Amino acid sequence: MSSTRNYFGTDGVRGPYGGPVMNEAFAWRLGAAAARFVRAQPGFRSEDVLIGRDTRASGPALEHALAAGLESEGMEPVSLGVVPTPAVSLLTRSEGAALGIVITASHNPAGDNGIKFFGPAGIKLTDADELRIEQLLPAAEDATVRPSGTGLAIAPFASALAGYLDLMSALLPPRSLAGWMIVLDTANGATCVSSRTVLEKLGASLALMGNAPDGANINAGVGSEHPGKLAAAVKARGARLGIAHDGDGDRCILCDERGAVLDGDEILTILALHALREGKLGKKTLVVTVQSNLGVDAAVAAAGGRVCRSPVGDRYVVERMLAEGAELGGESSGHVICTAVAPTGDGLGAALKVIEVMLATGKPLSELRRGLAKFPQLTAALGMKEKPPLDSLKTLPAVIAALEAEFGTRGRVLVRYSGTEAKLRLLVEGPTEAVVKAALEKLVAAARADLTVV
Repeated sequence: MSSTRNYFGTDGVRGPYGGPVMNEAFAWRLGAAAARFVRAQPGFRSEDVLIGRDTRASGPALEHALAAGLESEGMEPVSLGVVPTPAVSLLTRSEGAALGIVITASHNPAGDNGIKFFGPAGIKLTDADELRIEQLLPAAEDATVRPSGTGLAIAPFASALAGYLDLMSALLPPRSLAGWMIVLDTANGATCVSSRTVLEKLGASLALMGNAPDGANINAGVGSEHPGKLAAAVKARGARLGIAHDGDGDRCILCDERGAVLDGDEILTILALHALREGKLGKKTLVVTVQSNLGVDAAVAAAGGRVCRSPVGDRYVVERMLAEGAELGGESSGHVICTAVAPTGDGLGAALKVIEVMLATGKPLSELRRGLAKFPQLTAALGMKEKPPLDSLKTLPAVIAALEAEFGTRGRVLVRYSGTEAKLRLLVEGPTEAVVKAALEKLVAAARADLTVV
């Protein structure tokens, strides 16, 4: 029996819809395997499985197939409809469900889709759990139920968003955003209703972007991956800030009143430094990934805290947070986990926590962001046909070792395969832009010498 996951990546199973993995037949098999996994757990109680999805056209068909697989093994799927990923996490925990499942490909284009799982505590499954689900997959020839997306009734969950909206609205005092103009980009995704509702309830005036989903336009030139239009709109409107989510709402990218974009590292540093000043940062610890800028470590250390690092992926951040007793963590991509808000990344929650700092200090976002002085950093992503082990390559490992020796403590090199896409990701930080640029060019040349780049 294989000890390596073949389908799960950094964040669930993901791929082009209609491809060899992300199709109705595989979704049925995955649902059946997840049911088998749950029913084998010690102390198994609930048969309820909550299913949410984003706005992709392929979502309903995959939901019906997944539900049919779950039902084939005795589980009771409950549809939440289109809801943000953090809402599924919170509802799974509060309703005592056996599993929460989100059908989404997050920031990927509309042609992709994916399936990710939350356990009863609202936390994503571990690598070992995902491996076990793969081992329990029915054989392909056993997937006799392949629904087209019609004819299977899935019990709707009444007011699936209500509890989530109430929780988010309670993060700030009533009407505390009266007089605020905010530009909100919801990526034509799962947060089109939720984020708007909460911000307007708090009194904000909104300029909306990416708020007309049609099944094919999720993340299309909008959202956290494309903040340029957000920045322009903030300046044009004279807004206090801009907020952008990804397609499923577990990420947040901000834009200050001057039109400068803040990534997850800057958001986390603002929250950590404020919490340290208030004596409220759990264990005085912030958890980030190996992708985060070294400037985060320096800023937090100077304020009396410490930074711990995890592998890339918000679920690995959560695992490290639990191990360290930390209450704040996240990724430079915009996943921000604040356990006082939700047990997983929450884009709206992150934005509201930053606004809370703005209200408490009276400072604009452009001033708060100065707490982080980033090391010069450059990145590259190369499309790959295959992903051979990096230590098996001839040229790249030696170049990495040489650069690491050259940098010492003045910089770092990170080379890894993406867990969600067929890409090799390269990152270099160092003392100057020129040094970093030269180092990245060396890495790219070495990668091209060893690998087939597409």
